[in-house]
Amino acid sequence: MTAISSHSIAWGDTLSHIAQRAGSTVDALMALNPHITDPDVIYAGTSLRLGGGEGASAADSTSTAIGTRSVAGTDALARGGNAASIAQQFLGTHVGELKHSGQLPMQTWVPDNVNCANFVSACLQQAGVIDASQGSASVDQLAGNLKGDGWQTVSLQDARAGDVVLMQRDGQSHVVLFAGFENGQPRFIGSNNVNSDGTQSISWGGASGRYEIITPPR
Repeated sequence: MTAISSHSIAWGDTLSHIAQRAGSTVDALMALNPHITDPDVIYAGTSLRLGGGEGASAADSTSTAIGTRSVAGTDALARGGNAASIAQQFLGTHVGELKHSGQLPMQTWVPDNVNCANFVSACLQQAGVIDASQGSASVDQLAGNLKGDGWQTVSLQDARAGDVVLMQRDGQSHVVLFAGFENGQPRFIGSNNVNSDGTQSISWGGASGRYEIITPPR
């Protein structure tokens, strides 16, 4: 029987799991695939050389990263597009500054006190999980778009970092990202009303009371 010489990377794959299934090691796979410089970051849709046969192609620059790296400060894998780890890069940033910085595809017209959906949409777009047509500055519209595209409700135990957390709070809609667990407790990150003037900054928290977690099609 001819050994499989390559593997097409899929969502949820990790280099260690691929190595185990192939009877290899992470170091051996990295040696065969020099385009992989970080064993915790591989790319969905690219081909991984397992040994023998023709060499696999290098990672396509348009491929979507699988975030197998743990979100800093959590013990959960940042799968599901790595939107949570993207969000974490902006912790403490005032949303008014962020939306005009060009670092994320945020809509600049949104008032500084209601940017939760604007921020979550931008992180999902930046991660390659959704395109611009699926994002929205409206929580209800974003939820409708995602559910219409097959996102499904999951339990907290089955949630992945980067999943979207929807809630009603004080009669208003709010949305943040699930960012894994720390010391057994769930962590959330988003654009929250934490400033004394009622405007938003990127912070931990934002989920309280009853909430719904939705995840992309798996």
